[in-house]
Amino acid sequence: MNNYNRLTLKFFLCLCLLFSIEAFANNQVQNVRISPAADNTRVVLDLAAAPQFKYFTLENPDRLVIDLAQVRTGSRLPAASGESALVRSIRSSSNQNIMRIVLDLAKPVKPNVFALAPAAPNGHRLVIDLPDNSPASGSSSTTSTAAPVTSAPAAPATPIPSSVRAARDIVIAVDAGHGGVDPGSIGPAGTYEKNLTLPIARQLVALINKEPGMRASLVRTGDYFVHINNRTDIARRMQADLLVSIHADAFTSPTPRGAAVWVLSLRRATSEVGRMLEQTERHSELLGGVAEVIKDSANERYLAQTVLDLSMNHSMVTAHQVANQVLSELGKVTTLHKREPQAASLGVLRSPDIPSILVEVGFISNPQEERLLRNTAHQQKLVQSIFNGLRRHFELSPPADSLFAQRRAKEHRVQAGESLSLLSQRYNVSVEELRRHNNLRNDTLRIGQVLRIP
Repeated sequence: MNNYNRLTLKFFLCLCLLFSIEAFANNQVQNVRISPAADNTRVVLDLAAAPQFKYFTLENPDRLVIDLAQVRTGSRLPAASGESALVRSIRSSSNQNIMRIVLDLAKPVKPNVFALAPAAPNGHRLVIDLPDNSPASGSSSTTSTAAPVTSAPAAPATPIPSSVRAARDIVIAVDAGHGGVDPGSIGPAGTYEKNLTLPIARQLVALINKEPGMRASLVRTGDYFVHINNRTDIARRMQADLLVSIHADAFTSPTPRGAAVWVLSLRRATSEVGRMLEQTERHSELLGGVAEVIKDSANERYLAQTVLDLSMNHSMVTAHQVANQVLSELGKVTTLHKREPQAASLGVLRSPDIPSILVEVGFISNPQEERLLRNTAHQQKLVQSIFNGLRRHFELSPPADSLFAQRRAKEHRVQAGESLSLLSQRYNVSVEELRRHNNLRNDTLRIGQVLRIP
C-alpha cells in the first residue's frame, strides 16, 4: 500500500474515531462464563453488542489483557460463572469508553480470541480459548482443585504503551483443504486429498507456534466439511494477518507434477469488492471502525468502496510477496510446477482484509508424487519450507505492531575490524542466525553495511 493510500485510510479511521467515541458507546458485558476442558479452557463474554477489541499477553506474572471499546460508561464486569485451574482471576477497570479486562493466568498460553455473532439462544459473544496441554505448575496429577475465579479491579485502561503493542504475535490461519463429505481429488492409489492436507496443516501450525512472535490456528481441526465461504470468516474471527490454504493438485493425465502457489486474480478481486459492498450488514467486520460513519447513501457507499479497494490492494500485494517467498523455499525441497505465483478465482482467496495464498504441495494425480506426498519425511520438508517462506516474508515486511517489527528495528552498521563472530558475541546471537536474518551467503562484511540483529 503506497503512502497516499495509507494516509487516505488513516484519514477514514480518524474520522471514524471522532464520531464513535460517545455516540456508539453502547456495549456492555452481560455475563462471564468459564468452561474448562482437558486441553483447553474457554471463557465466554456475553455482550449487548458486537465487540470491538484488542488483546495482548504479559509475563511475570502471566496475564491476558483485553481492551473492549465502546463500552457504556460505568459498566462493570459481572462475576464469572465456572472455574478453572488455568484462570486464577478476572478483573476489570474502565477509562472513558474502554473496559480493560485482565485474566490472571497460572502459566503462559497462546490465546485465541474471536467474536461470535448472535445464534439462538445466544447473543453477541467474545470467546477466549486458552490452550492447556499440560497441568499447571504445582497442580496434582491425580487431583484437580480449581481456585474460584474472583473479580477484582484491574489496572486503569490507559493507552497501551507502544512497547507492548509492538510485542504482539503475527497470527496465521492455516486452512486444510476439503474435508468431511468433500474428499477433494483422489490419487491413483486411492489417496484422498483431504487426508493429506490436514496432517500437513497440523504440522505447519505446530512449527509456527514454536516460533516466538508467531501464532497459528487451524481453520478446520478434524475431518469435517467447512463451506468455502466460511473459511475466510473463521480466519477473520482469529484476527489473522495471513490465511494459508493447503491443497494437492490434480489433472486428467498422470504427467504433471510439482508444487505451486496461487493468489487472487485481479478480476475476482474487483468482483469481490463489489459483492461485499452490497453486504452492508458486514461493513463493520470488513471495514473496521470506518464502518461506523459509512451508511447506505450513494456518497458514503463510494467511501466504503474506496476503503475496500485500498484494503484489497494491500492484501493482494502482500499475498504476492508471501507467495514468492514460499515458492523460493519450496523450490529447494521439491519440483515446482510453476515458478511464479498463479492468479485464480478461488473462493478461499477472496477476503479483502486478509492476505491469502493457496499452496498446492504437489500433484496427487501423479503416481510418483502421490507416494511422495504420503511420505512423512517429505511432508516435513514441505512444511519446513512453507514455514521458512512465511517467516522470511514477515522478517522483511512485519506488521508495525508485531514482535517481528520490534526485532527488525535492531540494526548495526559495520565498522572497520568487525566480523560476524564478533557481532554474534556482542549481541548474544549465533553466527548462523545473523547469516539467515540478513540473507548472507558467506561471512564477508563491508564497512558501512547495515545488519539486522535478530
